[in-house]
Amino acid sequence: MFDQIDQLGVNTIRALSIDQINSANSGHPGMPMGAAPMAYTLWSRFLNVNFKSPKWVNRDRFVLSAGHASALQYSLLHLAGFDVTTEDLNQFRKIGSKTPGHPEYGHTEGVEATTGPLGQGFANAVGMAMAEAHLAAIYNQPGFPIIDHFTYVMCGDGDLMEGISYEASSLVGHLKLGKLIVLYDSNGISLDGPTKLAFTEEIQRRFESAGWHYLKVEAGDDLQRISDAIQQAKKDTERPSLIEIKTIIGVGSPNQGTNKVHGAPLGEEGSRIAKAFHGWAYPDFTVPEEVKERLDATLKTRGTKAEADWNLLFEEYKKAYPELAQQLLDGFARRLPDGWENGLPVHTTDSKPVATRKASSITIQKIAAEIPALWGGSADLSSSNNSMIDGGGNFQADNYAGRNIWFGVREFSMSAVMNGILYHGGTIPYVSTFFVFSDYFRPTIRVAAMSKIPAIYVMTHDSVAVGEDGPTHEPVEHLEASRAIPNLHVIRPADANEVSAAWKLAVESRETPTMLVLSRQNLPIVPGTHEMAMEGVSHGAYILSPAEKEEADGLLIATGSEVGLAINVQKLLKADGIDVSVVSMPCQEVFEAQSQEYQESVLPANIKNRMSIEMGVTRGWARYIGSDGISIGIDRYGASGDGNQITREYGFDEGVIAGTFKDTFYKNN
Repeated sequence: MFDQIDQLGVNTIRALSIDQINSANSGHPGMPMGAAPMAYTLWSRFLNVNFKSPKWVNRDRFVLSAGHASALQYSLLHLAGFDVTTEDLNQFRKIGSKTPGHPEYGHTEGVEATTGPLGQGFANAVGMAMAEAHLAAIYNQPGFPIIDHFTYVMCGDGDLMEGISYEASSLVGHLKLGKLIVLYDSNGISLDGPTKLAFTEEIQRRFESAGWHYLKVEAGDDLQRISDAIQQAKKDTERPSLIEIKTIIGVGSPNQGTNKVHGAPLGEEGSRIAKAFHGWAYPDFTVPEEVKERLDATLKTRGTKAEADWNLLFEEYKKAYPELAQQLLDGFARRLPDGWENGLPVHTTDSKPVATRKASSITIQKIAAEIPALWGGSADLSSSNNSMIDGGGNFQADNYAGRNIWFGVREFSMSAVMNGILYHGGTIPYVSTFFVFSDYFRPTIRVAAMSKIPAIYVMTHDSVAVGEDGPTHEPVEHLEASRAIPNLHVIRPADANEVSAAWKLAVESRETPTMLVLSRQNLPIVPGTHEMAMEGVSHGAYILSPAEKEEADGLLIATGSEVGLAINVQKLLKADGIDVSVVSMPCQEVFEAQSQEYQESVLPANIKNRMSIEMGVTRGWARYIGSDGISIGIDRYGASGDGNQITREYGFDEGVIAGTFKDTFYKNN
């Protein structure tokens, strides 16, 4: 049962949110005020988290998908005892504070996901639920429910308008993940006005058709009915649940129920009116003692006890299943088995040419055999991406232990789901599709990079060499567009040896996402990579084929399939008395993180005759070739036809490139 103290707790959340937003003179008071009852009910009665141990493995996960309501989340974290002080609340949206405008993973204790771009948090939560089910299937044993928790989401109308929520809800309904519960703040208002101007679908029918359990609470301030609905949702173990809770945005404020209260501070007079409406008579940033005591007795006591009980259970589990226990702990710590990299494939020049997408597949099998935490999938292109784990089984409702995820044609959701899996912790996921389709999920790559989570993107069909599928499927601007994302490693390997090295970087990464950009066509093993690729790729760029004389006449800087081409150009130039070095530059970002001394050793400043060779837009190469250099690239869209013919027609011919180098740098000789 709920009483007046609980209602005071609800109003405490409202007041703290109003105070934060007024302090910043910026923010979104509408949802925190309207959704405070559902937030209080969830946190005070159900959520298992422990402020003393924010990263406890078996805690419930809470995602505020409507990240603009961050003041609500910070209020909850403050009340729950996390490291969010009154002063932090007072610094809301100020530079350097723990309380930024939208929740940021890794920045504020207790925040489980970076949210704000609407819909992404919803899909992140699907990933968390998938991770929970996968880990439970692998590690739980009779009498030992080591992984057994719920994922809760708070979302708004805007989240459900976004296409990503359709993708994610369809996937999770198919997977029958009953431990995902979404609280939908249904207030009928978005930033521009009433949602009825653009959003009139029947939510119940939509979610039920996707395999969800739908519940509705008509009165958003009825704590008991909200509690009953959550209880009912928890009992349905085979369907995710959506609880639609009808609320009034900005309830109690002068502009309640309108878009005017969505994203603007209430101000002094509006705050006075709203607080009076809710019977709030305390100074700013106050938490009444009776509310503290109530939450100490409910939320804090429940969380600390839940973890204490789990710790005792886990001690017994370690005795009964020591290898599984250590494997689980290693997964959450992202500790890799000793010597795991020793099995990475090594190829010689005697090896047959192999597409780097196929080399990636070979590498995946080796890694999967050594690292049980690895799992992943493709957006319905696994046969082309070569991304499946042989013998890994399919992650499905009847086999949550499966290591191959069938994302379907849902690229945007796929990537956001991976982010959620990483936020949850315990495994090493990867996703795959054609490189050109990275456009579909660029926003989630950006959030992964911002959140410093080590996502792995296996991007195949990397250039116009795709051929017959034509320009819609041939990436030209995508390398430069991806490289523009801060804290993302974009690696385009030259051959199978560089693929092994690239995967090593990706798996060992702790705070940086990695994008592997791989070829469709077969590529020969480039001389020298057998000996040099592992170390060379770890530095981002290296001299793969040096000039014979001490000071080279020029530099050919290439990536991917064009490295082998550059070696052939080097031979033609040598025959004409021009002695150049070939630099393989699989990852610009890693190279730029090296010391100035190392960068100088690869790209000596005194060598001005430089040429970059890459089947993509030339924008961005100037910083490596200088004002006197020349870029061989593609600054137009591709074409449909035989891949080899297209590459030659677009200028990627060793004779043509050698001629261009000579004409540019030796035309007067």
